Amino acid sequence: MCLGAGLYFSFRTRFMQVRGLVEMFRLTVGGQKSDAGVSSFQALAMSMAGRIGIGNIAGIATAIAFGGPGAIFWMWVMGFLGASTSYVESTLAQIYKVKDAEGRYRGGPAYYIEKAMGLKWYALAFAVATIIATGFLMPGVQANAIADSAINACRATNLCGSLEGQLLGMPAVDGLKLCIGIAVALVLAVIIFGGVKRIANFAEIVVPFMALGYILMAVVVMAINHERVPDMFVLIFKSAFGAHAAFGAMMGLAVEWGVKRGIYANEAGQGTGPHAAAAAEVSHPAKQGYVQAFAIYFDTMMICTATAFLILATGNYNVFAADGAALYSGLAGVAEGPGYAQAAVESVLPGWGAGFVATALFFFAFTTIMAYYYMAETNLAYFNGDKRRPWTLLLLRLGIVGMVIFGAFHDAKMAWTLGDLGVGIMAWLNIIAILILQKPAMLALRDYETQKKAGKDPTFDPDALGIRNAEIWKQP
Repeated sequence: MCLGAGLYFSFRTRFMQVRGLVEMFRLTVGGQKSDAGVSSFQALAMSMAGRIGIGNIAGIATAIAFGGPGAIFWMWVMGFLGASTSYVESTLAQIYKVKDAEGRYRGGPAYYIEKAMGLKWYALAFAVATIIATGFLMPGVQANAIADSAINACRATNLCGSLEGQLLGMPAVDGLKLCIGIAVALVLAVIIFGGVKRIANFAEIVVPFMALGYILMAVVVMAINHERVPDMFVLIFKSAFGAHAAFGAMMGLAVEWGVKRGIYANEAGQGTGPHAAAAAEVSHPAKQGYVQAFAIYFDTMMICTATAFLILATGNYNVFAADGAALYSGLAGVAEGPGYAQAAVESVLPGWGAGFVATALFFFAFTTIMAYYYMAETNLAYFNGDKRRPWTLLLLRLGIVGMVIFGAFHDAKMAWTLGDLGVGIMAWLNIIAILILQKPAMLALRDYETQKKAGKDPTFDPDALGIRNAEIWKQP
């Protein structure tokens, strides 16, 4: 459904993700913040904090393990088409944003579902689903990956000894994971108790540096393995269309896993990006739509691709058929996940490669947890409406902190199952909504392009476009 929606919106917007590429770059670095909203770049950083997470490392490794190298091609397709979906949902969030009791912009699917569809029950359903998903189901995946990658790094560098015996009354590995979970939870608590502006300031600084550092590492690894790069591209494209001898029978799985993990990584259509998009201070809703479309490119085409190239260029991966039989075994004994990327970097930079990936994954996953909290808080604010219920916010903060600790030392399979459940619930509710509510986003796009052709810095007048219930844009 995400793939179909992306294809449909690409045609409806006349492939704005191609036509508007230069405009995306220009708007990403521009804009200004205010007391009510953050800058376009801060909103981008906040949304990227949510998009760039464990899905960009462990998720890509899983796609390769169960979908073969061809899954990467279909991940690219999902990213390309998903950019138009991101434009639609983010522009809708801007059009129908509101100011909360503290004068800050709030918005997202719950807000545009109520204002544009007039279905309060549907909006409440999305709000409750998002509070549960981002506050309790999805953070555990990120925390679990942080703990697993830290354990892998410890073993690669022997920093933690043999990891045998007991720690905190449980097996040493589990005890260490619990300690890691508690440490991550404490750092998270310091930030989220500081409010949305602290989250935005943290994301603005951390996200660009962590992403660029990771991409640079991938470039270094590929340069060292440059002779394998042409064969790697041939492998990806042949596997994607069932033309590779070893992976020919996996075309269906390549599509399935490429799309599934592509969605988990870039979140186009899932309904997460609009929350940060609504917080931006812009003169026209389409501006943030362009910026958030660029976020999909950056996430999928650069971060996810960096992980894929790390793994495939070094041959450090395994591929399994649907019945569990090994079709390719380049990393025997290592389960799919961050271990693939860690082994890839370790193969060219022995002694610190695993630690580098663990550090990158920590920042990726931690900022994602932070973004999840912001989304949950936004939907809690919608659910509470005009009623001041500070105890609900306290429960949310304690709940997400507790789930980080819980997820860190529990089984990874259970963490992923809960995370996939959260993603699925949100995606179903949001995609149905934006397919119904697309018209205002299309009107905003045409209006923006018309004003740009006339040499203006576009401004937004909802009444002139026949868009109702966009009261925030009528205020002086």
